[in-house]
Amino acid sequence: MNNFFGTDGIRGEVGVEPITADFLLKVGWAVGSVLRENEDGNVSVIIGKDTRVSGYLFESALEAGFLSAGVNVGMLGPMPSPAIAYLTQAFGATAGVVISASHNPYQDNGVKFFSSKGIKLSDDVQKAIEKKLAKPMISVNSAAIGKAKRYGQALGRYIEFCKSTFDKTCDLSNLKIVIDCANGATYHIAEDVFKELGAKIIMINNTPDGYNINRDCGATDTRQLQQEVLKQSADLGIAFDGDGDRLIMVDHLGEKVDGDELVYIIASAWKNDGVLKSNTVVGTKMTNLGMRKALLELGLTFIEADVGDKHVMDELVNNNAILGGEGSGHIICLNKSTSGDAIVAALQVLEIISKSQVNLYDLKSKMTKYPQVLLNIKTESNVDLKNKANLVDAISLIESKLSDKGRILIRKSGTEALVRVMVECIDLELATESANYLVDVIKSK
Repeated sequence: MNNFFGTDGIRGEVGVEPITADFLLKVGWAVGSVLRENEDGNVSVIIGKDTRVSGYLFESALEAGFLSAGVNVGMLGPMPSPAIAYLTQAFGATAGVVISASHNPYQDNGVKFFSSKGIKLSDDVQKAIEKKLAKPMISVNSAAIGKAKRYGQALGRYIEFCKSTFDKTCDLSNLKIVIDCANGATYHIAEDVFKELGAKIIMINNTPDGYNINRDCGATDTRQLQQEVLKQSADLGIAFDGDGDRLIMVDHLGEKVDGDELVYIIASAWKNDGVLKSNTVVGTKMTNLGMRKALLELGLTFIEADVGDKHVMDELVNNNAILGGEGSGHIICLNKSTSGDAIVAALQVLEIISKSQVNLYDLKSKMTKYPQVLLNIKTESNVDLKNKANLVDAISLIESKLSDKGRILIRKSGTEALVRVMVECIDLELATESANYLVDVIKSK
């Protein structure tokens, strides 16, 4: 049995197994069949997608697969991933489906699923789907075939939900904000949310054409946003990724404010307000040492999860906590939404700015980040890092140099064919030198 599910659903290059129309057809059937076996009565799913051109193809394939399994389908069109999480509950659907490769370029695509509670599917359900995929696809009889319809009111409902997470007593009328939608799924939503809450908005990268999603823009590349904030003399900038679950911000000086810093800003404010449940914050193995130390100084407990918002969510639930995230911009505010939602997270930061009358630069300056060097190595095959010749010795050598001033993390990406090498150290020059050395060792034969 193949393991198709990665850290964030099934993802890969379009046209290359398993990201093909025939496979996505079978995925729809397999998921639908499992849902029907596990649920009593009518079973329904909603399907949304980001703006990449292959979404048209896979939307149709998944729809046909679900219908052949006897599952009713609601089509939403372009919609952020967190919107699907919310709308799955709002529409009373059995599951929600997102066609997206998140922050990847348009050549990639994938599919991920939310349960009726708006959270990622459990490992047990994913295993049941994997087993079903290994069996022949057999359609239900004609009388049991599902029905499909389009939901026209979904957009407005999600916009109102986002606004409902913001304290309406706060005034954003004095803020000038540049918003970068990465030519992705927030392109027709973000402007309405922030403008209707009173902010002065300048939009960039909100004209998707199917091919420009995440291209030199958005949460994965903030250079254009940084320049625009300075050019417009804006108070701050907000960057989303292609499917709207990652948030990176830019302060008025044009400096990037990443997910670790944003989680710290929210954690500090929520602790002061008595909102932060169990005084616990969840991060990952990639979380900056500076954030960990800053949280400790606030008297907060830091929990380290494996990389991926699914793992952050698991630790939040296990530790009765409400706030967690990653430096890449996945931020989960469980008291506001059931999944990582970039628009909702941005609103929490704006609420803090409004209430405190402190700008984003000063808020982030209360935490000192350790310089972090992250290098990606493209892999053609499944590299065995544990048995890689000389790597163990190389790691020991670098760890002795870093001592207690830094750390190393080497891992395979769960969403791309990459090995990621991260070195974090007070001394940027030492971190850079160490990361390059480790990359050379991994690349060596």
